[in-house]
Amino acid sequence: MEREVEIEIRTLTGESTKVRISSKKMVNDLKLLLIHASSSPNFHLFFKGVKLSLKTQIDTLSIENGEFLALVPFNKKKDSPRTRTPDFYKNAPTEPSISTLADSTFSEMMQDLSFLSEKPTTSTSTHSTAAPQSDYMFSGYKRKRGFKDTPTSSSSDEELFCFLWSVLRSPNKNNYIVDDKTKCEKFVEVLDSFSCLTNPHSRTCVFLDLGLCGDKRSSCLCPAWLKRIMQAFAFLNIFTAFLQMQRQEITSDSLKEALKNLAKSGLKAGFEDIELLSVLCPKVIFFATNDSKFANAADVFVIINSETKDKDEIGEPSRKGKKSLSLSTIFDKMKKQESAFKTNLWEAAKFLLCKIENRVAMPFSLEDLLKFVRKDGISVSESEAKQAKGCHSSASSSYSFQSRCHISSELKTLTYQETNQLLPVEMVEHLREGIGSKGQIVHVEDIDSRKPIYVQVPNVLSDNMKSALKCMGITKLYSHQAESILASLSGKNVVVATMTSSGKSLCYNVPVLEALSQDLSACALYLFPTKALAQDQLRALAKMSKGFDTSINIGIYDGDTALKDRLLLRANARLLITNPDMLHLSILPYHRQFDRILSNLRFVVIDEAHYYKGAFGCHTALILRRLRRLCSHVYGSDPSFVFSTATSANPCEHCMELANLSTLELIKNDGSPSSRKLFVLWNPTSCPRIVPNKSEGPMDVSESTEKSMSPISEVSCLFAEMVQHGLRCIAFCRSRKLTEIVLSYTREILQKTAPHLVSSICAYRAGYVAEDRRQIERDFFSGKLSGIAATNALELGIDVGHIDATLHLGFPGSFASLWQQAGRSGRRERPSLAVYVAFQGPLDQYFMKFPKKLFHGPVECCHIDAENQQVLKQHLVCAALEHPLSLLHDEKYFGSSLSNALMSLKNKGDLSFDPSRDSFARIWSYIGHGKMPSRGISIRAIESTRYRVIDMQRNEVLEEIEESKAFFQAYAPRAFKNQSSRTAAQALSCKVTTTWFGFYCIQRGSNKVLDTFDLSLPKYSYESQAVWIPVPQPIKKLVEEKQFSFRGGLHAASHALLNVVPLYIRCNSSDLAPECPNPHDSRYFPERILVYDQHPGGTGVSMQIQPYFTELLNAALELLTYCHCSGDTGCPNCVQSMVCHEYNEVIHKDAAIMIIKGVLDAESFFGEVNDSS
Repeated sequence: MEREVEIEIRTLTGESTKVRISSKKMVNDLKLLLIHASSSPNFHLFFKGVKLSLKTQIDTLSIENGEFLALVPFNKKKDSPRTRTPDFYKNAPTEPSISTLADSTFSEMMQDLSFLSEKPTTSTSTHSTAAPQSDYMFSGYKRKRGFKDTPTSSSSDEELFCFLWSVLRSPNKNNYIVDDKTKCEKFVEVLDSFSCLTNPHSRTCVFLDLGLCGDKRSSCLCPAWLKRIMQAFAFLNIFTAFLQMQRQEITSDSLKEALKNLAKSGLKAGFEDIELLSVLCPKVIFFATNDSKFANAADVFVIINSETKDKDEIGEPSRKGKKSLSLSTIFDKMKKQESAFKTNLWEAAKFLLCKIENRVAMPFSLEDLLKFVRKDGISVSESEAKQAKGCHSSASSSYSFQSRCHISSELKTLTYQETNQLLPVEMVEHLREGIGSKGQIVHVEDIDSRKPIYVQVPNVLSDNMKSALKCMGITKLYSHQAESILASLSGKNVVVATMTSSGKSLCYNVPVLEALSQDLSACALYLFPTKALAQDQLRALAKMSKGFDTSINIGIYDGDTALKDRLLLRANARLLITNPDMLHLSILPYHRQFDRILSNLRFVVIDEAHYYKGAFGCHTALILRRLRRLCSHVYGSDPSFVFSTATSANPCEHCMELANLSTLELIKNDGSPSSRKLFVLWNPTSCPRIVPNKSEGPMDVSESTEKSMSPISEVSCLFAEMVQHGLRCIAFCRSRKLTEIVLSYTREILQKTAPHLVSSICAYRAGYVAEDRRQIERDFFSGKLSGIAATNALELGIDVGHIDATLHLGFPGSFASLWQQAGRSGRRERPSLAVYVAFQGPLDQYFMKFPKKLFHGPVECCHIDAENQQVLKQHLVCAALEHPLSLLHDEKYFGSSLSNALMSLKNKGDLSFDPSRDSFARIWSYIGHGKMPSRGISIRAIESTRYRVIDMQRNEVLEEIEESKAFFQAYAPRAFKNQSSRTAAQALSCKVTTTWFGFYCIQRGSNKVLDTFDLSLPKYSYESQAVWIPVPQPIKKLVEEKQFSFRGGLHAASHALLNVVPLYIRCNSSDLAPECPNPHDSRYFPERILVYDQHPGGTGVSMQIQPYFTELLNAALELLTYCHCSGDTGCPNCVQSMVCHEYNEVIHKDAAIMIIKGVLDAESFFGEVNDSS
């Protein structure tokens, strides 16, 4: 229907007018009405950057409110010969306004475009539909004045013209090219059009042009890394043009800021790709401290390193003395630079492709290209050039890539490392050819993927639960999840023992939330061993419970919970998340404040159950007995238990003992998928290298010695490689000190090879304040961090997002820990990589020599002894305070030794009973001196004395360290530590004393001791318990006559003894420790075989083994005699200990056999003498 419309027309000088015209009229009719509005009879009309055809109908333009047409005058070629309009700045003030600059440059651009003849159009509908497609699209033109290698202009060129003009015409007075979301999105659209490496002659993708097989429907076969490089160059080209129009210099900071903003709109290229461009074409792209020496360089990008500039200069426009350039001049320069860059890459790609016969897939990588570019720093040979020329008929000349893009000699020293993204499988090959080319990779275990087993969501679940699962994207369950959910809902106690990252949290969250949504009074208690896991689970539960009709109040009750929040949680929470420590200290002693929760307790969930072993497991077992006893005796509840565990050989038996349960259903058939994992064994000792003495000046190879690579240096290099090639990584270290050293070394490497990645890695360990740890977790999860050097604090299932690779510096102490750590990578069905870097100790070297022992060895059992008399008595005192004890009703919780323990506590003055009752009916009450006995029990054997590490300059607390570690880790800044320690002990009860004698200053890489420093520090001591037996002097003499190491024999004998202890009593490897000689201490070492409780106060384990000591020595001798391993250092099956504090150094198997035999003979002799007397 014909109607009259009002159209606003604006000129480049800022004048505006409005005209009314019929919607069925043409643009030609509109121009007739506008003759008065133009100073020239010749002008064009533009709408959204598109020149309108005279035959375009008005109603096809779809002009919205606030939109307008631009009137641009021009001079006809036939009327007067074209001369270049003088540059705008010649007659301009010193600082022209942005709008005037935009008008001038656009006017000049349009004059340039007036030389473009209009291509015939088939119909007016073609123009009418083209206009809305893009705000910046020119269509229907052919350049008469083109570049030599570009016969026709592309839409990308036209789009680029309009994009730059649109930025300059922006009403934003700051007029920054990436200062808002719309500009960023348009910028990325423009960059996408430059992502293909095209043949400069045919304008087709170079890989299609040279015959690479691929999808015939695709117009581009460039790999992702090449597209990223092309986009990076296009960005640099365009952004530089913008800065030149603003008369500003290019700085690294301005590039980083712009790329950061564009990344939010989907740009894949980053600053590392800009650095890569400088490697590919160092004569075109420079990083410099200033651009003065390049002032006369025509086609050069000079990027000023912001770190070398004065702070006052950074970010300030550098307009003074800068020559002003018109948009057309800048565009000419951009096209020349683009043409040269593409031609160089095209010829290099052509040459590499011609050397490859198989063109089914991408035959070369970015690394191949860089190696090729660096090849001797000269042009390729004549024969190679001819080969390249013969590969394609359109090639105009022999290959001369190196002459155009020469790589300076400095680059040969690896000032920049390639940062192309690699998959884990590709990384292994990359390492073989790179830093592992000396034979460090001694074995690669290829662990196959596993397919998932899905089942339908059980029908018994409510619609609310099904909806919540659906909102999480879950329409099916893994088989073990469904099995566990149904078992829990039926009231059974359940333990889910499946692999790491198999979705175990859903196994308990679903039945718990289902029960709490159906019964509005029901409550649940979640126990996690760490606060980080609790925070993780809170986020998951909050997300999952959003879709429920009923309110399920969920909260964390731990040491970080504020007092006011504790009051609210006690009054309102139905799902309380806590840990064994808070249950022991704050919930059970004050259980009356939690009566609502305990009276309605339906579920107790215990996550990471394998964590509860040894002394901590023993304490937790007694705490859970106290909880169940209160629920039964006081509140009449009987909660069901749900355990989740991984990497344990006895999950059912362990969890039954942990909570004193008579029945427990084991869910172990894992239905979750697992991805392919490559597990690499990396042995630095197999790679000798030449290490110069730096203190003696330049390296003289003849005077150098061969040294093995330091495992710490090696794992740091691997860490840097992973991060540089886009693999998110955790580097696990055995100690806090090692994490900091690895972090420091890795940052030094990245500072030289990829400085933009230095801030993308950090350390994570115990000792950091809680806020710092939470921030690191968030940054790693969000992707802000690419890698973390961590202790086993990240071994548990804290959700930090997808991990591609794990590094393991030394054996972590158990098979279970190793697999738990390695299981952190490869989640979400993506392939992963694990690299175990060996120390020089016997245990690590054993696994390097015998990989099958590592990959096919059985995972350890988890042991606890809930009837340990010492621990039992501590918790009986607490239980009596919470509710009086009864032998009749409480023996089922505390075991058959309850009666003896109660009597012992009575004699000690902690308990009393009514003597009028018979022994079985007595009620035992607490009468001890302590008001709250639970506070005197450290369930994790954590030391009460802690030291703060303070940055004196900033007066800031960096971390807190236990007394036993304070002097060991913080005695001197930047010193490589070494510990010398002695242990003095007495029979039965002992005092364990650690003395620090000094430390060595060690040269990095070579491990050469440069100097020794004595220390005068307080000794660290604690009371414990030990069992030992002396070794007679004649035995020592016999061992030394054989020229065996007597200290090594004592060390090996102690380890063998520890290895057979589990045959006689239930204990964990962390409960006991032997007396290990320090390899660097030549002082007197006691002549005895001794093991002690390595927790302050003792756990009673050493006292338990005293009656069996002779049997243990016989078993240890049998173990050593029948183990067929060769060598003095033995193997993990006999004398090597996975938790040895001295890394199994100074150890001798044959000497141990002689010592144990001699001790047994002496025992037998004295036994016969005693019998005869």
